[in-house]
Amino acid sequence: MDNVISVILGGGRGTRLYPLTKERSKPAVPLAGKYRLIDIPISNCLNSGLNKIYVLTQFNSASLHRHITRAYKFDNFSRGFIEILAATQTMERMDWYQGTADAVRQNLRFFNQPNIEHVLILSGDQLYRMDYEHLIREHIQNRAEVTISAIPVKRNDAHGLGILKIDEQGCITGFHEKPKDEKIIDSLSLSASIFNRQGINANGRTLLASMGIYLFNLEVLNGILKQTHTSDFGKDIIPEIIKTRRVFPYFFDGYWEDIGTIKSFYEANLNLASLSPSFTLYSEKVPIYTNPLFLPGSTIRNCRITQSIISDGCRVDNAEIHNSVIGIRSVLGKSTLIQNSIIMGADYYETESNIQANRLKKIPDTGIGNNCRIVNAIIDKNVHIGEQVTIENVKKTEHLDADNYMIRDSIVIIPKGSILPSHTTI
Repeated sequence: MDNVISVILGGGRGTRLYPLTKERSKPAVPLAGKYRLIDIPISNCLNSGLNKIYVLTQFNSASLHRHITRAYKFDNFSRGFIEILAATQTMERMDWYQGTADAVRQNLRFFNQPNIEHVLILSGDQLYRMDYEHLIREHIQNRAEVTISAIPVKRNDAHGLGILKIDEQGCITGFHEKPKDEKIIDSLSLSASIFNRQGINANGRTLLASMGIYLFNLEVLNGILKQTHTSDFGKDIIPEIIKTRRVFPYFFDGYWEDIGTIKSFYEANLNLASLSPSFTLYSEKVPIYTNPLFLPGSTIRNCRITQSIISDGCRVDNAEIHNSVIGIRSVLGKSTLIQNSIIMGADYYETESNIQANRLKKIPDTGIGNNCRIVNAIIDKNVHIGEQVTIENVKKTEHLDADNYMIRDSIVIIPKGSILPSHTTI
């Protein structure tokens, strides 16, 4: 595993996750109360024995840089590292990253190190658990030049994914990005026997979708990126290289979710709080690492809580919480109801002087006040919500932009640092 470099792509503008990405990049978006999305691929790398990791960033990257710097430190004897490669202007190039392939192209000089043979390219905004050592071993056994991690999906999922076509020898022979034509989808369908040979029960799944996880031989990656000027792996590079290179799939049959939209983010978080989550956070052998914040245990007084996650450092008094995720340092007032919601918490505890100053300005304390009702909502960090505030999309509005809140996929979102005075109704 020492001859592999891992490259985690920090993502673009994250417009589909806005306003959660208003002040942060996609990989820095909080997950499950105490983690960040970037912790998932980094933890997968570390649990797989990969400790040479680069993170490529560009948009709103300050909080991501801060989190990585604080969370991941190696000792002097491990030879491991996690380094951030931010988009920069050089004497050779004055433009920013134009896509996933272009981001890797602009940083090839960092990957061409002695004894490095393979480059593993990962996304920074996906939720899954994978042992990359299995992928690498299969890549070597197949004498592949490129391996693409792929997951079986049903036909109705094809429109939002890149679909692979493979032959009877298991080699990838075709690729279509988000196909819409039913005839093309028919041509990409695979027989159940192909999945059975991989030990996978097709269970109605007839298509094989790319997960956006690529393992390249370094020599091949250098050749492809230096010979072309295309900007994206999925749209440009992959469809071309399968014509001339040995490209194989690595079959994956576990939980995988691309956290690319407000709806997928919302559903993935609430699923983590369910009685039987699709992705478990409780695994001693393959833990999820993050920044150790050294927060006190949460104080919970006279509450009714069902099917929820309560993170560290919270203060909850006489509240009712159902099917929700409560983030770090959350403060919930008396007789407040939280249902089907994500409360991201706060980056700090307010000091007494700040509290007094805010009260003079009639600004509520950080957190959620007494007698509030919050249903089907995402409350970002450092929000000030007063007493008797109601947040619930009763009219089932799909999309809306207002002064102090937004609605996406019928989910009400209160942006980071917002102030909602007492008696506000949304």
